[in-house]
Amino acid sequence: MTTPADDQDVATTGGRARDRVDVIRSGLQTSAWWSLRIAAVAVVVVAVVWLLGRAWVGVAPVVLAVIVAAALWPAVRWLRAHRVPDLLAAVLVLGAVLGLLAGILVLVGPVLVRQSSELAANAGDGLQRVREWLRQPPVNLGSDQIDQAVAQVTDRLQSNATDIAGGVLTGVSAITSGLVTVLLVVVLALLFLKDGPKFLPWLRHATGARVGNHLSEVLARAFATVSDFIRVQAIVSAADAVLIGLGLVLLGVPVAPALAVLTFLGGFVPIVGAVAVGSLAVLVALVSEGLTTALLVLALILVVQQLEGNVLQPLLQGQSLKLHPALVLIAVTTGGSLFGIAGAFLAVPVVAVAATILRYGDEQIALRLDQTRPEEVDTVTTEGEAAAQQAHDRGTAGSD
Repeated sequence: MTTPADDQDVATTGGRARDRVDVIRSGLQTSAWWSLRIAAVAVVVVAVVWLLGRAWVGVAPVVLAVIVAAALWPAVRWLRAHRVPDLLAAVLVLGAVLGLLAGILVLVGPVLVRQSSELAANAGDGLQRVREWLRQPPVNLGSDQIDQAVAQVTDRLQSNATDIAGGVLTGVSAITSGLVTVLLVVVLALLFLKDGPKFLPWLRHATGARVGNHLSEVLARAFATVSDFIRVQAIVSAADAVLIGLGLVLLGVPVAPALAVLTFLGGFVPIVGAVAVGSLAVLVALVSEGLTTALLVLALILVVQQLEGNVLQPLLQGQSLKLHPALVLIAVTTGGSLFGIAGAFLAVPVVAVAATILRYGDEQIALRLDQTRPEEVDTVTTEGEAAAQQAHDRGTAGSD
C-alpha cells in the first residue's frame, strides 16, 4: 500500500516503476545533449569570427559590395521593370551614386580638411573646461583619476587632431584607403547588381529543390533586411544632419558643416555614433559659445534623437529591423572591438540578418506544429511559399 507521497516519487510507465532517479537522469541527459549542441554552435561561431579576422582584408570588399548592391537594388529593379537592360540599369544607378558622392566630397571635403584641426582643438579645450567645472563647487570632484583620464583624452586630441576630428570618417577612409579596394568594391557591386538575380536559381539547382527553396527564401529576406537597413539609416541620418546642422548654424556654433557631416556618417553606427558626435558638438559649443549655448545644443540633439526614435524610424523601419536597443549596443561594441569602425558599422545589419534567419526557423517550427498556416506566413519569394507548404504538409503528415 502506497501513500500519496510515494505516488509523487514513483510513477509507472510501460509497466516499469519510474522514480526520481530516472527523471533526474533523463533531465541531465537532455541538458548534456543541449549543452553539447550549444557548445558546438559556439565553436563554429568563434571559428568563423577568427577566420573573418584573418581574411578581413579580402572579405571586407565583398561584404561592402553586397551592402552597396543591397542599398541600390530597389532603383535597379525599378529600371529593369521598365525594360532597361540589366547592365545599363546597374551602370546608371551606380554611376549616379558615385557622381553624387564625388560632388559631395568636392564641396564638403575642403571644408572638412580646413576645419579638422579647429574641431579637434575645440574638443580638447572643451574637455579642459569640463575638468575645471568638475573640480569646482558644487561638484568638487578633483580626484587624480579624473584629472588623469581627462588629461589622457586631451593629449590624444591634441596629438592626433586629424584622426580625432575625422573619427567617424574612419570607416570611409578605411574603404577609400587604396584605389584597388575602391575599384574592387565598385566592380563587385556592379556585378552583383547585374547578375545577382541569377544567383538564387543557380543555388536551387546546385542544392536541390527542397534545400534550395529554404535558402532562396532566407537569402532573399536577408538581402531585403540589409537593403532596408541602409535605406532607413541613410534617410534618418540625412534628416539628423540637416536638423542638427541648421540648429548649430542658428546657435552660432563654429565648424557646423563639419559637425553636420559627422552627424550623417555617425548615423550609420547606431547609438554609439550619435553619442560620440553629439558629445563632440556639445564640447565645441561649450568652448566657443559658453555653457548656455552648450546646453541648447544638448537640448537640440536630444529633441532630434527623440524625433528620430519615435517618429522617423518607426515610420520607415520594417518589422525585420526591429532590434532591442541593448542588442544593438552589444553588437556595435563587439563589432567595433573586433574589426574597428567597419565592424561597428556592419554589426547591426549582421545581427539583423541573424534575427531574420532565427525568425524563419521559428516560422518553420510553427508550420510543422500546425500552429501557423502557410498562407499566414509573409514570404518574399515563390520558393518560400513552396517551402512553407512543404513544412506544413510534413508536420500534418507526421501528426497523422
